Amino acid sequence: MDVFDKLKILTDAAKYDVACTSSGLNRTSRGDGIGSAASCGICHTFSADGRCVSLLKILMSNVCAYDCVYCVNRKSNDVPRATFTPREIADLTIGFYRRNYIEGLFLSSAVVGDPTRTTELMAEALRILREEYRFYGYVHAKAIPGADADALYRLGLLADRMSVNIELPSEKSLTLLAPSKTRQAILSPMAQIRDGITQSKTEIVKYKHAPRFAPAGQSTQMIVGASGESDCHILRLTQSLYRRYSLKRVFFSAYVPTVSSSLLPSADSKPPLLREHRLYQADWLLRYYGFTAEELLREDENFNLYLDPKCHWALGHLEQFPVNVNSAPYEMLLRVPGIGVTSAKRIVAARRSRSLDETALKKIGVVLKRARYFIEWGARNADVRLTENVILRSLLSDVSYARLGSKQLSIFDNATEPAAGGEEEIKSLLGQF
Repeated sequence: MDVFDKLKILTDAAKYDVACTSSGLNRTSRGDGIGSAASCGICHTFSADGRCVSLLKILMSNVCAYDCVYCVNRKSNDVPRATFTPREIADLTIGFYRRNYIEGLFLSSAVVGDPTRTTELMAEALRILREEYRFYGYVHAKAIPGADADALYRLGLLADRMSVNIELPSEKSLTLLAPSKTRQAILSPMAQIRDGITQSKTEIVKYKHAPRFAPAGQSTQMIVGASGESDCHILRLTQSLYRRYSLKRVFFSAYVPTVSSSLLPSADSKPPLLREHRLYQADWLLRYYGFTAEELLREDENFNLYLDPKCHWALGHLEQFPVNVNSAPYEMLLRVPGIGVTSAKRIVAARRSRSLDETALKKIGVVLKRARYFIEWGARNADVRLTENVILRSLLSDVSYARLGSKQLSIFDNATEPAAGGEEEIKSLLGQF
C-alpha cells in the first residue's frame, strides 16, 4: 500500500484521540538538529506570538488485537487497515515539518500483536526522529496499557508528553465494553510515568545532562456517554487522577456513535457535546478555582446543562453571597460567577489603592451580567433581595448556549408555546437548587 494511502487511513483513525494540549516545555536545537518546542505551542490553535501551530496526529496502526465494543478500530469491525513502519513515520514527520505544515507529532496506535511490541515500534519511530534526524520538536506519545515497563521507559525518554487513555470511567464498563483491558493495566503505566517524571526531575538537579523522562508530563482521556456513569462519578475520578498521578490534563471526549450495538447508545443519537462542555468547565474549577468534586455535585448527580457549573454551585449556596469585592478574600472572589482568575487578581491589586465600584469592575473585566447577583460594593446594589428563582430566570435568559436542539430555553416563553425541553425541565430547574 502506498504511504499516502496509509496516511489517509491512519490520520482519519486518529481523529477520536484528543490532543489539543500545550507542549508544556521549551526546547531549542543546539545547532545540530532541526525543530524546537515552545511551551505555548498547542495543537490546532495559536501560540502567544500569533503563530498557528499544529501536530501531525496519526496512528502507527489501526490493526488491533482488541475488540472494544465502542471503538471504530476494533478487530471485528470491517474498516480499511494499514500499518506504518517506524521509518515511514519518521520520514513523514520530517517531510511535513520541512514543508512548514507541522511543528510536532502526536503518535498513538492500535494494539499490534501485543502492547509491548506496539510500544517498541513507537519507540523506534521516535528514536529515528531524535537520533538520526536530530528532531527537537514536540512529540506526544500514547502509552499502551499492558506494555512492558522497560518499553514504556524507553518511549518516555524520547517523548515530551505521554498519556494513557482510561477511556471508560469504571471497571464495570471496561469489563462490559472492553474485556481485553483492566483497570490495573491502565493505572500501572500511569504510576510508572508519574514515578519516572519525579525521578527524572531529581536526577536533573544533580546531573545537568541527565536524560529527561516525559518532561511535559502526562494526560489521559475519558469517553463521555458510551456508558452509564454519572457526571459526579466522572468528576470524582478526574479529581483522584490529578491527586494520585499528577496529571497535566484530563480530557473528555463525547461519545460519537460509529457502530451499532445493544450495549451502546443508538447510532442515531447525537454526541453529548454540551455534557462534555460542562465537564471541561468543572475540570477548570478543580484545577484553578479551588473547588472539589464533592462541592460541585452530589452522589450520582449530573450537571445542569442549562447553567455552567459555577452558577449551579452559587445558586445552591446563596447563603455565602453577596460577596463584597472590596474586602472578600481572593479564594472567595474565585467562587463568584462572572469573576475569573485574571479578574480576581486584578480586583485584589486594584482595591489596595481605591474602593471599587460598578464602573471599575467593568474595566477590570468582571462579567457583571452574572456577577451582579452575587457581589456588592460599599452600599449594596438593588439586587440584594433577589430570590433564587429570579436570579435563575435572569441567568438563563442571558446564556446563549442554554439550548436543547435548535431552540434556546426561555422561561418567559408564552404558556401556549412551551420552551424546548418541556415543563418538567423547567420545574426541575426552579426546584432542584
